[in-house]
Amino acid sequence: MSAVDPKLLHHARAARSYLIVAVLLGLVVTGLILTQAALLAHALASAALGHGVTALAGTLVLLLTVVLARAAATYGGEAAALRAAARVKSQLRRKMIRHCLRLGPAWIGRQQPGAIAAQATRGLDGLDSYFARYLPQLVLSVLVPVAVVATVTATDWISGVVIAVTLPLIPLFAALVGMHTRAQTRRQWRLLAQLSGHFLDVVQGLPTLKAFGRAKFQEKVIAKVTGEHRSAAMATLRIAFLSALVLELSAALATAVVAVETGLRLLYGHLPYQAALLVLLLTPEAYLPLRAVAAQYHASAEGAAAAESIFHILETPLPVQAAQAAPPLCAGMACTPDLRSATIKLREVIVAYPGRHVPALGPLNLTIEPGELIMITGPSGTGKTTLLNLLLRFVEPAAGTASVSGTGLGAIPVDAWRAQIAWVPQHPHFFEGSVAENIALGQPGATRAAVEDAAGLAGAAFIEALPHGYDTPLGERAVQLSSGQRQQLALARAFVRDAPLLLLDEPTAHLAPAAAAAIDQVVRGATAGRTIIVATHRDTGARGASQVVTFGGPTADVAARPVSALAMAAKP
Repeated sequence: MSAVDPKLLHHARAARSYLIVAVLLGLVVTGLILTQAALLAHALASAALGHGVTALAGTLVLLLTVVLARAAATYGGEAAALRAAARVKSQLRRKMIRHCLRLGPAWIGRQQPGAIAAQATRGLDGLDSYFARYLPQLVLSVLVPVAVVATVTATDWISGVVIAVTLPLIPLFAALVGMHTRAQTRRQWRLLAQLSGHFLDVVQGLPTLKAFGRAKFQEKVIAKVTGEHRSAAMATLRIAFLSALVLELSAALATAVVAVETGLRLLYGHLPYQAALLVLLLTPEAYLPLRAVAAQYHASAEGAAAAESIFHILETPLPVQAAQAAPPLCAGMACTPDLRSATIKLREVIVAYPGRHVPALGPLNLTIEPGELIMITGPSGTGKTTLLNLLLRFVEPAAGTASVSGTGLGAIPVDAWRAQIAWVPQHPHFFEGSVAENIALGQPGATRAAVEDAAGLAGAAFIEALPHGYDTPLGERAVQLSSGQRQQLALARAFVRDAPLLLLDEPTAHLAPAAAAAIDQVVRGATAGRTIIVATHRDTGARGASQVVTFGGPTADVAARPVSALAMAAKP
């Protein structure tokens, strides 16, 4: 981490006014420090000459005023910097969440949600120290020593030279310790993010771990990661204490050198008493900002390390590259084909994920006519979910073409395209709220009548039997409902959207045969006016489907079958 992170300052543009106020108040504090030292030296010198309190009343009132003004300016600078930190944290959180959503579930599924949550919460909270204390102190560490050296040199050039020579020792030692601090802080933050992500995964999978007797093993894993994080945190604290010791010792020795040479010349009458007092009062002020900025560097290191992790997420390229590289000539729904009448064609499409040598899908040729019910079957790992991700624009084809009624899929605005799609993933998530609120997530602002109609279409008659019907609160993940009931709510959420293209990813997986049959019946009853694509392991879905696409099977003759089977061999 450099003295000033340019990326953080770039994202601090929204808080630029607060930072300017903090810098201006830093200038005011610098002037007040010099004024305070001059007034105090004058008061002490006058008192030594026998002047009474009455003669010093004006000087003491001014001194008290300067002290209060210095406290007010310091407070105002820190308050402005805290406002800047709040603005930057809010901006970074919004950007991070927005970018994660745009990266899509395919990317999020490869991450640890707990680690991302730790970065966006505790990690960014560490920026308070960076903006409220480190940056203002960094400004003072430049302004105050320069002003002090200039003032002392004008008063006594020998003391000014001594301070100017010894002053660079503080940043030199701080830099030497800081290089080790940066690596250690990054390791500590990485272990904390790893611990947060692993702990969340363990809590979410605790029933499965208990069922298979693996809970004890995970206890050992968590204990190991916790121990590593504790060791890293203690190592960071040791470095911070060592840094404080080195800097304090350096500043004390440098101040002692100035005090000794000033005292000797004062003793032999080579330096006026008031000038000697001014030099002695200002000398500690020259070293204090540099020591303080080194201490605040350690305090803000965790927030800066977390910000680096967030910048890494923000710099992750979006999967929809074609739409960004070649913007469409029209915008919004104007150039978006209507999926109620448009035909989707995939020609020799291949999808490959970064870091994998084998394509996840393809080469695939598929034509999707409006109103079709298409069943995608095949073993796990053959590309069924990847095909749905392609249609959702979560991934882009590495080769081949995807078009909609002659318009390239990449030329269609993403938001307008997804507005015509309803999607039920393999593991639909439910949030804290009522049954009606969870269903209405599919179409924000949906009326209660629309919610109830969608639930009826999904066959979710069980809702009426709940304690409060549609107002029954659901906990996180709706664990009080059965798998079949959760799947029916997910279908209701998709149906309330009334989208022309419905994508279902394993809607009957892990369900009992009776529940799976009920879901299959619901899907077939929803085909009116919709194109439905179902990815499934079950072979029973072939009945009533206009196409059955078998992944990982032998090549079939599509022209010779009433229900066409289009084979593709995406090698796992």
